[in-house]
Amino acid sequence: MKEVKIIGAGLAGVEAAYYLLKKGVRVKMYEMRPKVNTNAHQTSLFAELVCSNSLKSKKLDNACGLLKEELLRMDSVCIKTAYEVSVPSGDALSVDRKLFSEKITELIKSFPNFSYYNEEVSSLDDTLTILASGPLTSNKLVEAIQKIVQIDNLYFYDASSPIISKDSIDFSKCYFASRKGQNDNSYINCPFSREEYYAFHSELVNAKTALKHQFDESYFSSCQPIEVIAKSGPESLRFGPLKSRGLELEHLLPYAVAQLRQDNLVGDLYNLVGFQTNLTYSEQKRVFSLIPGLANAKFIRYGLMHKNIYLNASKVIDNFGRLKNKKNILVAGQLSGVEGYVESMMSGLIMGINAYRMINNLEPLLPPLTTISGALLHYIYHFSGGRLEPMNANYGIYFNPHKLSKDEIAKLALNDIEEYFKKVND
Repeated sequence: MKEVKIIGAGLAGVEAAYYLLKKGVRVKMYEMRPKVNTNAHQTSLFAELVCSNSLKSKKLDNACGLLKEELLRMDSVCIKTAYEVSVPSGDALSVDRKLFSEKITELIKSFPNFSYYNEEVSSLDDTLTILASGPLTSNKLVEAIQKIVQIDNLYFYDASSPIISKDSIDFSKCYFASRKGQNDNSYINCPFSREEYYAFHSELVNAKTALKHQFDESYFSSCQPIEVIAKSGPESLRFGPLKSRGLELEHLLPYAVAQLRQDNLVGDLYNLVGFQTNLTYSEQKRVFSLIPGLANAKFIRYGLMHKNIYLNASKVIDNFGRLKNKKNILVAGQLSGVEGYVESMMSGLIMGINAYRMINNLEPLLPPLTTISGALLHYIYHFSGGRLEPMNANYGIYFNPHKLSKDEIAKLALNDIEEYFKKVND
């Protein structure tokens, strides 16, 4: 039986594994958790969602929404499971993250051609390997990668938001609503008066953070800690994560609004939307309790910051996802330079396809540029600017010479992803 080694049981790893297992390939998966813990994961389950329970928009006029539909057309295990365990969140696809990981772990482990090794990998041999160890790759494995690519890895700092018990929220000061046009009331909204907002802002910008080193300030631009955003100006939160537009209360627009999103199916846990943070735990308790309705909030999990490793893809990865200096290794997920849950799933699935083609002596094949999947992979493999910053799905990188409308883009992308998936499975 043909065999592929997968390092990492995150979103990219399980997508690659699922594709290969369905094809009858023997998969040997290596995952260091819980023997070697990261400073961000909470469980030993596969496909754990660390930072948020949201997979972003479901709408096809949104690049990430279209990417999710492309993945569904390619039988993505993660997207299928996400819909099975989804929780209310307006136009977004959000999940009960514990059930999500449990169901995927059980499914992957149920295949007879699957072998699981709970151990840290510290070297890379000549076995056909999908490197999906993620942004929290261990130092030993990073050193092994650096010996091969002969170039320093890049990094950025990412953060997660706190999770709060619903029964500790004061609903005399909060209300349920989603922004206009989303046709539900799935978010808990905490409205600020002008005075409350500026008092909160003042405490936030002066609160103690967990990291003080200068090199710790390389943040990913779309996931900056809320205290960093706040320091850019007193109005930055009002026009950012605390914007109130579309959240009128009895026809009155609050000065600012903090939102909480359901985090599990039972509905007893909620996370603070946009409140990724690097504050110390005690400061999170003190400052976030100033949000109207959260004076007595019970924090089930505090937000935290962690260092994410990724490769400068265009320098060290070839046009098909393989390390240029060791082509038996395909790089998947955030380690390759894509950013985001759904983007990591896609990268893992495509590397699973290419691994299958390689063991059958076929040329690796990427999706066409007319798809979000193909456009994103093409971007990271051909980036020619200065410092590569991890890239998520967006229409700015889409190959669109004819200036198509978003409806036309969606129609073309879904047709072409189906043709691609049919071709690689013939």
